[in-house]
Amino acid sequence: MSEKSKILIIGGTGYIGKFIVAASARSGHPTFALVRESTVSNPSMSEIIESFKSSGVTLVYGDLHDHESLVKAIKQVDVVISTVGRAQFSDQVKIIAAIKEAGNVKRFFPSEFGNDVDRIHAVGPAKTAFGIKAQIRRAIEAEGIPYTYLEATAAFFVSRLSQPGATGPPRDKIIIPGDGNPKAVFNKEDDIGTYTIKAVDDPRTLNKNLYVRPPQNTYSYNEIVSLWEKKIGKTLEKIYVPEEQVLKNIQEASAPLNAILSIDHSVFIKGDQTNFEIEPSFGVEASELYPDVKYTTVDELLNQLV
Repeated sequence: MSEKSKILIIGGTGYIGKFIVAASARSGHPTFALVRESTVSNPSMSEIIESFKSSGVTLVYGDLHDHESLVKAIKQVDVVISTVGRAQFSDQVKIIAAIKEAGNVKRFFPSEFGNDVDRIHAVGPAKTAFGIKAQIRRAIEAEGIPYTYLEATAAFFVSRLSQPGATGPPRDKIIIPGDGNPKAVFNKEDDIGTYTIKAVDDPRTLNKNLYVRPPQNTYSYNEIVSLWEKKIGKTLEKIYVPEEQVLKNIQEASAPLNAILSIDHSVFIKGDQTNFEIEPSFGVEASELYPDVKYTTVDELLNQLV
């Protein structure tokens, strides 16, 4: 069996990043996390830094804005995975430049982990953010860097059924954007980490979009509400918001609510996660490639919330 690739995660202490780091270490890949010295000395980050160390992760000091440190970190690995947050999407050009200079990277995963930005119908702040991600894709391709674009939306929607400001799923009434019929996908963050690392050394995912779209996690808004109603033994009052009103709400809302509403519009009204077929020319589906992965289903996630 060939040696497992060495993996560098940039943004590993962030929301999705920590799950990628954990999955990489768990699967036996030599795992490196790029961290700032200020992050390591920050008391609020001590728990996550200790979890990295205890799982055998090598901490590499560096910064997106320090080219030399970035090149030095990248030269130690085979694969680079970026999980930087929205504020740093455009800064990924610095990672591309460092990968190009280092000259040793077998594959780059830019920070995606959401809708396929080449197949969206977004408005407002979401359109801007998706547009930056698309620009990063074009820059990777222009430099001839081998890549995988990973599309995997996280399941935090399920914990509150996408009700802005809610701390849990509603038990009385629910506001549904549009008619509630387009299908969306909801994946537990641990599973996103597992699928990402599975793809690292897989030739089938090279220069492809990897969609995490398991059948038992693909639901319309109406279907997921119906499932929740069965769990709690109660029928919710449903308030459907027409698209025109959703667009008005996006325009009138301030950050970060306008961004959340515009993502909901893309996902739940335009159906941007599932309104196209995955063609072999550009993509593959994770649960088909890796049937051995026992992913957490939406049904199981809702059980934890009852």
